[in-house]
Amino acid sequence: MTKHIFVTGGVASSLGKGLTASSLGRLLKMRGLRVTMQKLDPYINVDPGTMNPFQHGEVYVTEDGGETDLDLGHYERFIDEDLHRESNATTGDIYRTVIAKERRGEYLGQTVQVIPHITDEIKARIHALATPDIDIVITEIGGTVGDIEILPFLEALRQFRQDVGRQNVAYIHVTLVPYIGPSEEQKTKPTQHSVTELRSRGIQPDAIVCRSDRPLATHVKQKISRMCDVDEPGVVSAADASNIYAIPLVLHDEGLDTYLCDLLRIDAPEPNLDEWADMCRRWKDATDTVRIGLVGKYTDLPDAYLSVTEAIRHGAGTAGVRPHIVWIPSDETEGLLAGERLSGLDGICVPGGFGERGVEGKIQAAEYARENRVPYLGLCLGLQCAVVEYARNVCGMPGANSTEFDPNTPFPVIDLMEGQRDVEDKGGTMRLGAYPCRLLPGTRAEQAYGDLVVYERHRHRYEVNPRFMGQLEASGLVCSGISPDKRLVEVIELPEHPFFIASQFHPEFTSRPNRPNPLFREFLAAAAANARGDLDTATSRRRQVTIDVTRES
Repeated sequence: MTKHIFVTGGVASSLGKGLTASSLGRLLKMRGLRVTMQKLDPYINVDPGTMNPFQHGEVYVTEDGGETDLDLGHYERFIDEDLHRESNATTGDIYRTVIAKERRGEYLGQTVQVIPHITDEIKARIHALATPDIDIVITEIGGTVGDIEILPFLEALRQFRQDVGRQNVAYIHVTLVPYIGPSEEQKTKPTQHSVTELRSRGIQPDAIVCRSDRPLATHVKQKISRMCDVDEPGVVSAADASNIYAIPLVLHDEGLDTYLCDLLRIDAPEPNLDEWADMCRRWKDATDTVRIGLVGKYTDLPDAYLSVTEAIRHGAGTAGVRPHIVWIPSDETEGLLAGERLSGLDGICVPGGFGERGVEGKIQAAEYARENRVPYLGLCLGLQCAVVEYARNVCGMPGANSTEFDPNTPFPVIDLMEGQRDVEDKGGTMRLGAYPCRLLPGTRAEQAYGDLVVYERHRHRYEVNPRFMGQLEASGLVCSGISPDKRLVEVIELPEHPFFIASQFHPEFTSRPNRPNPLFREFLAAAAANARGDLDTATSRRRQVTIDVTRES
């Protein structure tokens, strides 16, 4: 029978429940177990798709087009499994489902209540992942114990153990153990209060993961064990880590995975962590640094670009360098083209986004990278800005723009596809999830992927206008990736530039720490070459290969 692990949090938000759950998933998978993961979020939004990134960070997109919480990105990066829209559920989504059932008469005249109807729907979402090919489902509950929104979820979790049997469920609670400087003490009282609140909802944690800025002293562990009624091996010290991918190693050293396997009566071999540990060691030992400018409009909240920054780290790890990300607000355009903000960078990345604010700054960043031969990687809107810039400054199309930002532009090089302009529900015009892309043989994109057809995830509405593709390509822009029906541009590149590639899709969503997405891998390799001062030499070698392959084709 499928086993279930539930991860809750207390004391404060942003303690790392998602990273704890992800790291545990990695450890269990490396024991040979089949693991999947899920996030239950108490907010009332149906999904994060309409939420401001400043409030909630990035919107992560699954293969099947689900717009989900950013923690699903951590899940996928750690357990290296593609999740789906059912892997994330919210209060809004659950209530919408229950109300729809009531309207259809499925409750046969019952009074619809939180218990049992809402809690039953929550449990149904958890049961749905417990398929015959899954050994363990790890479910993280968003928010913190004590939040009013979380109560139905805690009640559902309490009932769940009764439904499936105590031996099939484990509860993990993540808390804070602060260090008080003047008294030089680690304080357990916040953890005690948090566990008391959790127990008041009928849940006794089996393990407590204690977040702190330093390892827990033995006597602190013993005190938490005694006061919270948790076995001492179940009290885990999770001190701050300089590299999030080292957390599985920390939790294994603390014995969390072994403790849970014993608790759930799982017979699984010890994990072989050598390859993962070697990866973390290589990253730690890297001495050379590359400066990557990330030009966006949500730079005050780095979580808004979480998958992008992680993919940059993945590519840097493969290149054997340390990434130093320079956050550049795209809505502060003064000095961008003059190089006051962009000079000294080894690479420039322009990520996606919605809305007009900051777009001109992104266009200027693309122009600076093109003219100064700085490696450039554009993502989604980063591709569109590069096309607009190229149309304006190379193709002789003054005022070229996207109709998203200027409906009256004389050169709408970016536009909605035909048939979408009059759709009132703009959400219905979004391309979401994985779509195929055909790569042009001999191009840098095809060399990076090593394949002619790739599948990458999308989240956008506007496209390169096919009416202008001929003019763009005649001026030297190469549309190196297109949709199978040849209507949509997926990848562009400049063959005479050391490295200038942009994609309409989001390659960051498929990047993994031990297997970087090819575009990020090559982008960071180019940035590292630029930092060493041999970018042009490396580019000449790549360009010769491109010419030869293209000629053979």
